[in-house]
Amino acid sequence: MKHILIRRAVLLAVYGTAAVAATPAAIAQTTTAPAVDTNIQSVSIVGSRRVGNTSSTDTPVPVDYIPMTKVAEQGGQFDLAQSLANISPSFNSTRQTGADGADLVDSAALRGLGSDQTLVLVNGKRRHTTALVNLFGARNRGNTGTDMNALPLLAIKDVQVLRDGAAAQYGSDAIAGVINVELKKSLGCESVAGFGEYSKHDGKNWLASAYCGIALADGVLGITGEYYDRGRSNRSEPDNPRIIGDTKSKNQTVYLNGEFPVGPGKLYLTAGAQTRDASSAAFARGGLGSDDIPSRNSAAMYPDGFVPFINGDIDDRYAILGYRTRLGEWAGDFSQTYGYNRMRYTIANTLNASIANQDLANGGRGISPSQFNAGAFSFRQLTTNADFSRYYGDILGGLNAAFGFEYRAENYKIFAGEAGSYIDADGVGVGGNAGSQGFPGFQPGDATDRNRHSSAAYIDVEADLNARTKLQAAVRHERYSDFGSTTTGKLAGSFKASNDVLLRASASTGFRAPSLQQVYFSSTFTDFISGMPMDVVLAPNGGAVANAAGIPKLKEEKSKSLTLGATWTPTKAMSLTADLYHIEIDGRIVLSGRFDADNYPQLGATLGALGVGQAQFFVNSVDTRTQGLDLTASHRTPLGAGKLNTFLAMNFSKTDVTGVHAPSALAGYEDVLLSERERLFIEQGGPRRKATLDFDYIQGRLETDFRIVHYGPQTLGTFSGPPVPNQHYEAKTSADLSFTWSFTEKTKLTVGGTNIFNVHPTLQNPDETDNGFKYESLQFGLNGAAYFARLSHRF
Repeated sequence: MKHILIRRAVLLAVYGTAAVAATPAAIAQTTTAPAVDTNIQSVSIVGSRRVGNTSSTDTPVPVDYIPMTKVAEQGGQFDLAQSLANISPSFNSTRQTGADGADLVDSAALRGLGSDQTLVLVNGKRRHTTALVNLFGARNRGNTGTDMNALPLLAIKDVQVLRDGAAAQYGSDAIAGVINVELKKSLGCESVAGFGEYSKHDGKNWLASAYCGIALADGVLGITGEYYDRGRSNRSEPDNPRIIGDTKSKNQTVYLNGEFPVGPGKLYLTAGAQTRDASSAAFARGGLGSDDIPSRNSAAMYPDGFVPFINGDIDDRYAILGYRTRLGEWAGDFSQTYGYNRMRYTIANTLNASIANQDLANGGRGISPSQFNAGAFSFRQLTTNADFSRYYGDILGGLNAAFGFEYRAENYKIFAGEAGSYIDADGVGVGGNAGSQGFPGFQPGDATDRNRHSSAAYIDVEADLNARTKLQAAVRHERYSDFGSTTTGKLAGSFKASNDVLLRASASTGFRAPSLQQVYFSSTFTDFISGMPMDVVLAPNGGAVANAAGIPKLKEEKSKSLTLGATWTPTKAMSLTADLYHIEIDGRIVLSGRFDADNYPQLGATLGALGVGQAQFFVNSVDTRTQGLDLTASHRTPLGAGKLNTFLAMNFSKTDVTGVHAPSALAGYEDVLLSERERLFIEQGGPRRKATLDFDYIQGRLETDFRIVHYGPQTLGTFSGPPVPNQHYEAKTSADLSFTWSFTEKTKLTVGGTNIFNVHPTLQNPDETDNGFKYESLQFGLNGAAYFARLSHRF
């Protein structure tokens, strides 16, 4: 108990009180489950369902507890994904460029694994993923993920990162870990206004956000409104018409979060909506004198060339309605969660070259519409939960028993675009390419409307075997309507070797269900291979093309996870933690390379009979092993007339592809199924080491924060592949600096800079990168130094 309270005190001292603290130092392994009232407990720490009345509990697995108030008031990043990426070394979120729809969404990922292997909760309830499946980009290729930036910073109380496999506790997607975002429901009002831009004077960011918690019906309702305008940046060379950098994005977000006494229990609700108008720049098309006329351009429309814009109109909706009460000696929690994400593509500053060529052949100038509705896709998720728990103080040193049930219904849709976005107006093989340049629209044959449902039951037990030893066990069974059932388990424990040292370990099995997006995504477009037009199909699982190619039905990924760690608090001013982890995943779902008559003659003939020149598929074919180490250390000390708080966090992670298992129909063609380039995206899409060192000095009204962020080296493949050498990115170190002046206890002004030494990734051959630029979107981005100011006020 002593070491728990000391560590908590150290963390709060290093990063301020709970009301204003929000830096990486707030990484704790312990907390007290706060009471909703004297009878009904609300478990707010991810990884434990324990509900003891007044006892403090420390989890037997590593949990990072990150208060967000200071991040929202003083941070140099204006969105959640980039804020967490600058705080937590085990968290990665890379802002993509040149990756189509992936440019518009920043997904969460832990420990070097994919974004769809990290489960995100809000107030302990499952949050939906995006409708997008990433097809391009150096990170999360072939993955779906959760859009962290749909949640406004000022609405968030804290973020808890469970760095351990937890599928047996929370279900699918929790292979790498779980991120739980707790929203505010406290009385009082506050506002934040912010501005930032890069040192190149582009990428201007404007932020206006306000939160107000009001007393209502004997409870509290928190209301947050945010407007965030992020401008486009461009780092292309002066003689290159390409636009490379941050997407343009305007976010309008409203969130409600509250809790009210009703009858013998408490009614709680969360409701949020965001609309995002975002715009990504595609590859440039050449003008007069280039090979792009007439295949991809028209001299009458863009004689100097052009850059198409992929505009995404994104709607995100989320709601939780629940009731927490007591049923005799048991605490009951009943909830319904709704999540919806839709992305609609409008391709602007573009043309359909086949329409322009047809117009020219008919005596016109060679004109096509310059904007097209290219279609849309949506994902809806409904989750019903019934959870029960009871604490037995008279069994062993205390035992918490929990069980529950979950029913989840999901729907995925693809909507076809307007005809001009995909047709080949002048005929196959004639002059102009089909479809809107930048992104060809979804065809009627791509349209889909698919549903599935799943049901689950779990049992979770946590016991104090004695004053020093804690044990946790969980078993979960899930059944899916489309691929069958799976059972997972977890065993974890901790031992207090002394008042200052805690040892802990866990072992678990896990799974990730294939997303509906991976199962049913379909896209058809025309490409020219050796001068010949060919239909290229990203074929949905279970469709005619996939079946003809012998692609089996997608099934769940299966994982095994082990962790071993320790915490040490030698003094009241110092705390250290270390955790080793080992994760094996079998049957990982990947997006295959393109199969055609050249690289697989027999399959090419089968595809040709279906009118398909090239095809690629999602398939369970890769086994991986991820091993790593997480380290944290915090220290506080008086220095001069003020206080210096220091925090260090490091993550070392290595993912290796240990096996490629092609379906029998593709046996012998493993190098096409997973090329070296695609393998390296899996193994090193994220840095294999990352560290954050933060110095926070407070003297009177002035607070100075200096943060160093180090990213390890990465190796990625080349577009041409062997024998062209791979891309090697050297280790890089960035630094952020900010100054906060407190005019009063309620009003603060922060000014500062991020990446103040203007560090960039290692230069590469732009002809060999995935995005066609001189380096990929990785490490800390490609924009360089930035400056910002924030003004916060509490009412």
